[in-house]
This record gives sequence, structure tokens and C-alpha cells, in this order.
Amino acid sequence: MKTLYDVQQLLEKYGIMVHVGKRIWDIELMALELDNINRAHLIDQHDYLIAKLILRREHEYEEKLEKNKHHS
Repeated sequence: MKTLYDVQQLLEKYGIMVHVGKRIWDIELMALELDNINRAHLIDQHDYLIAKLILRREHEYEEKLEKNKHHS
């Protein structure tokens, strides 16, 4: 698992499909859903942690894009 797409695929295995419309919102909702799956002890801990890292990285990237848009 390396990309946001991989995390989407992981969530789909649990019947969760996320598409809010704005990428940063999708990432935030995916993180919440991932936490729910983890709290229910349905996901392997390693997969959970890797997915959380990917989501954090992608969220930070989106925040930087937004910040740069406002400063341009």
C-alpha cells in the first residue's frame, strides 16, 4: 500500500466508498472510516498504520496546495 488509491481499495474491501467531491474532504472522511474499522478490530494493525500515514501525507500535500493557491 503506497497511494491514496490503495487506501481507497482497502476501504472498499469493507464496503466503504468515499467520494465527497473535494479531495481533502475525501481524505478526512477516509481517515474517520479507517478509525472506525480499527476501533471495531476489523483491520490488521500494520495495514491501519500504513493507511493512516498515507492519508496524513496526502492531507498535508492538499493543505500545501491550498495555502499556495491563496498566496499566488
